[in-house]
Amino acid sequence: MPDPSSWLHEATATAAGGHVRTDDGGLSTALASPLAPHCTGLTPEQLLAAAFASCLHHAAVEVAGEITDEAHTVQVTAEARLGRDDDGRYRADVHASISSAGLTREQLATLVEHADRLWPFSSGDSTRHRLTVAAAENGRH
Repeated sequence: MPDPSSWLHEATATAAGGHVRTDDGGLSTALASPLAPHCTGLTPEQLLAAAFASCLHHAAVEVAGEITDEAHTVQVTAEARLGRDDDGRYRADVHASISSAGLTREQLATLVEHADRLWPFSSGDSTRHRLTVAAAENGRH
């Protein structure tokens, strides 16, 4: 992993009590809960779809700016599905599509290819990310 001082962006989010919020307050929304299936709120698959759409949109707009002056027309649609393996673990399947007005097929293919390569969770590389899960110190929120 790179030197921690080389990180460009950082964010923190907390999920508790049926809500998720970012540290800066930019996102705050209700969550669906397996403990209260009748409650309304975003589901994990909705959050995954939104996260992938957001990240890929960011990347596609960045790349589109090098291809066309119509970068503002970039649209990303992401579909996330969750399933369960026989051992009970979840698995995710995410499909995304990128479009942009006024691009030729070749330009759009270039846009998609380059945007996909920017993020650590690109479709062709599962080795560029790391997730560490650990118990928090007692009383720490």
